[in-house]
Amino acid sequence: MHTTRRSRLEAMAALLSPAAREGSGPVARLVRAGGLHCVFQPLADLREGGVYAHEALIRGPKGSALHAPDALLQQAQEEHILQDFELACVLTALEQWGRQDAPGRLFVNVSADALVHGVALAGAQRLGEMVRGFGLSARMLVLEITEHERVTDMPQLREAIKAVHACGARLALDDFGDGRSSLRLWSEIKPDFVKIDKYFIRDISEHPENLQMLQAIRGIADVFGTTLIAEGIETRDDLRVLRDLGIPYGQGWLLGRPAAQACEAVENAARDVLQDRRVAVLPHLGQTARPGILRSLLVVQAPTAAPGTSNDTVAAMFHERTDLHALAVVEGTRPVALINRQQFMNHYATLYFREVHGRKPCIAFANTAPRVVDLDCDVDQLVGILTSQDQRYLNDGYVVTDNGRYLGLGTGDQLVRAVTETRIEAARHANPLTFLPGNIPISLHMQRLLDHGTEFVACYADLNNFKPFNDHYGYWRGDQMIRLVARLCVSHCDARRDFVGHVGGDDFMILFQSHNWQQRCEAIIQEFAREALALFDEAARHARGIEAEDRQGVKRFFPCTTLSIGAVRVLRGQYDSAEQVANEAALAKHDAKQSPSGLHVHGPQLSGPVHTPLPLQRVA
Repeated sequence: MHTTRRSRLEAMAALLSPAAREGSGPVARLVRAGGLHCVFQPLADLREGGVYAHEALIRGPKGSALHAPDALLQQAQEEHILQDFELACVLTALEQWGRQDAPGRLFVNVSADALVHGVALAGAQRLGEMVRGFGLSARMLVLEITEHERVTDMPQLREAIKAVHACGARLALDDFGDGRSSLRLWSEIKPDFVKIDKYFIRDISEHPENLQMLQAIRGIADVFGTTLIAEGIETRDDLRVLRDLGIPYGQGWLLGRPAAQACEAVENAARDVLQDRRVAVLPHLGQTARPGILRSLLVVQAPTAAPGTSNDTVAAMFHERTDLHALAVVEGTRPVALINRQQFMNHYATLYFREVHGRKPCIAFANTAPRVVDLDCDVDQLVGILTSQDQRYLNDGYVVTDNGRYLGLGTGDQLVRAVTETRIEAARHANPLTFLPGNIPISLHMQRLLDHGTEFVACYADLNNFKPFNDHYGYWRGDQMIRLVARLCVSHCDARRDFVGHVGGDDFMILFQSHNWQQRCEAIIQEFAREALALFDEAARHARGIEAEDRQGVKRFFPCTTLSIGAVRVLRGQYDSAEQVANEAALAKHDAKQSPSGLHVHGPQLSGPVHTPLPLQRVA
């Protein structure tokens, strides 16, 4: 061991600059004395559950001010020996890992500039030989580029990377997304691995925005053919989401902490998650009112008038273009007014108008406060037109601009259609009343469960006698009842295991992975029966129902509204598509409406005992 240590010190000394060989700073002394050591943190294979690799993390003397890597880097920078220090860290990692003779790859951190410097010192041809001298196969080494500063010479970095690949080693880009590692660098160096910064990983099970960002990063990785590694995995829920998203490798304290010796297996808590077939309930991000809605609409390419254009000229333009509903008044490229065709032509047809006003500027008969919307406006701006007290906007339409410059005109009927279609599409992603996931997320999650071979229970919940209640008390009270169902479903479900969606109206879908799903369903039914009574008036509570018209217009008595749930047990390989499961759940819901308990179960027995549902309690 003494010979190995002396050889390492000699190899380091040969690579050190005069500042490091002769410097009196604490880091320079540590490097010359071999006072650095490494700990190794495992990287896990999130598909197989085993240890894939280790990352070497440098440490200074224990108990000293220079034990932490950040303190070492800062001090090395102050001593102007940062590149010497980084190369010393790489050699320390190679030597200490070589002594362990552990399986798997080794990830070693190095900045881009230090990599260029190190390859130049060692020689591109001798790089592989140097790595093998430490007892490592170069193909098991991954040099992990960190960006302490911006890359100073990209052509030299590309040459250094060629040498790294030529010797058989691989390359990784560290901390992608932390504000330093850039997409351009990813494109330039084309790394074999990219490590996603922990900012996007931490609590990803609760942040739909980070989930979408991670999905975007995964798309970029597919384009470049890059393997992703998620950093900073600390909770079971985050690990489950990452596994289900198809991120192949991960690193974090949940999987394994840094240690002097290589790990043979991931931590038990992480292994339990990776072996569990249950699927993560991904955080939901509803389809919001995205900008750019006008880009999908037909913009009327209409001629324009200037503020000084005569009324006679405007009349001639309307006669020439009988399809125009309005005409924009534009000053330069900026719209300043709008002339409604019908109103203008009514004025123009009156007695003596042409003689008195024909040659005068058209601006006097224009709406100088037109509605102007840009191509990249969001749907809420368009809704503002529909709900405005000044309904001229529906008749006149609106002026369309592109980055403030006049582009054309939009019509009222186009506006109504666009807003309606956008709202309908948004409701398919998130119900506007309950904000629960709509049809599309429900189907996607159900298909994920089927694709993973997960056993689950699909429950279709529906209200009994809701229409007469809604007709009798009005839509406001009806909305309260629907929100009550949503609240009870969410409160009685495990957010990590169970998915609650709102199909529409008074129909809800719950996809259970919780083993005690049946008790949860019964609790929802029972609590709804109690709490819904508060939405009836005292006379209806006393009579246990209301008098209302049925669908044929005949007035009759309807019992107080209750909740029914039809459940379908889904076993692995039983169904191929979400549509099949949804259809079966709808049939189960129909049978549940005939059941005294309000709960009916279709399908084969799942693991665990199934108890008989309690009869629905009637509460006065």
